[in-house]
Amino acid sequence: MSKKKKANSGSSTIALNKKAKHDYFLEDKLEAGLELLGWEVKSLREGKGQLLDSFIEFHRGEAWLHNAQITPMTQASTHVVAEPRRQRKLLLHRREIERYAQKVQAKGYTCVCTALYWKGHHVKAEIALAKGKQSHDKRNTAKDRDWAKQKERIMKHSVR
Repeated sequence: MSKKKKANSGSSTIALNKKAKHDYFLEDKLEAGLELLGWEVKSLREGKGQLLDSFIEFHRGEAWLHNAQITPMTQASTHVVAEPRRQRKLLLHRREIERYAQKVQAKGYTCVCTALYWKGHHVKAEIALAKGKQSHDKRNTAKDRDWAKQKERIMKHSVR
């Protein structure tokens, strides 16, 4: 008899940073691995990750993810003192780190984590170079989004 594979429950996305899309113009996106502990992986499998207010800092040729919260499970972290908002190392190539670090220092960009997701059995982070939006930019984005919805409704009813 062959073994049945487990059905994939939903998508592979663990957490999204919707606030980053609202507050910044996201330009250059990149996929990075995360260096995690065992209890963190178990908690992420349960969907207990949060990226609100997270950012990436470049220090001594390494990239670090700050303020990403992974809430510990009581069953998985009984023997470990769990720190939910600890700094986590991002796994990137040296050239990628140098390129992003130069843009962050020189041009007034910041680097934010926009998503955490599964790729196979690895946890990946989508990071992006971001430039801050001002309030009038946010209003324009909202207007464009509303107009796109309205156009879609008009087209839907005009086809009938």
